[in-house]
Amino acid sequence: MGILNSLLRAVTWWNGSTLNTAIYTRRKGIKVGEDDAGNVFYRNADDSRRWVMFNGEAEASRVSPDWHGWLHRTFDEVPSDKPLAHKTWEKPHQENLTGTALAYAPAGSIRRGGEPERRSDYEAWVPE
Repeated sequence: MGILNSLLRAVTWWNGSTLNTAIYTRRKGIKVGEDDAGNVFYRNADDSRRWVMFNGEAEASRVSPDWHGWLHRTFDEVPSDKPLAHKTWEKPHQENLTGTALAYAPAGSIRRGGEPERRSDYEAWVPE
C-alpha cells in the first residue's frame, strides 16, 4: 500500500502534496505551525511564499479562518503564536461537507432514506 500511496502523491495533487511540492518544502520550507486538523504551514526564508501541506485530502475549506488570514497576508502574526480573538457566538471552523456523506440533507431528501415526508400543502398532478 505504501508504494501505491507514493505513486498517487507523485502524480496527483488531491491526495496530499505532489512530489515537487514535497521536495520544495523539504529544501526551502520553514515550518511555521500546525492547525487542529494536522495541516502544516510553511514559509520560505524571505517570507515571499507561504503554503500549507494538507493532512489528507487537499481541500481549501479545511484551512481555518485564522490560518487562511496568515496564508493570504491579511495579518503577519502566526495564529499558533498569537491566536485571533473569537466571539462567544462563533461556531468552530468546519470544512465544506458538500459531496460527502455528512452533507446536509433536508427533510424529504432521498439521501435521508425511508419514506418521503407527507405534506399537506402539495398535491401531485395526476393525468386524466
